[in-house]
Amino acid sequence: MDARLLDILVCPVCKGPLEYDKKAQEMICKGDRLAYPIRDGIPIMWADEARTLQDKAG
Repeated sequence: MDARLLDILVCPVCKGPLEYDKKAQEMICKGDRLAYPIRDGIPIMWADEARTLQDKAG
């Protein structure tokens, strides 16, 4: 992922910051607990494409 792109991308739901998970190839929104997939180097920033993150304790 291009570092400049990472700096400007925000969560489409809450407009909060995203973290890049290189291993999972996802953009993570901790506030909404959503993970947006990255396919062929392109972040898919549609809420209906996001995966809900599970609690580590649960």
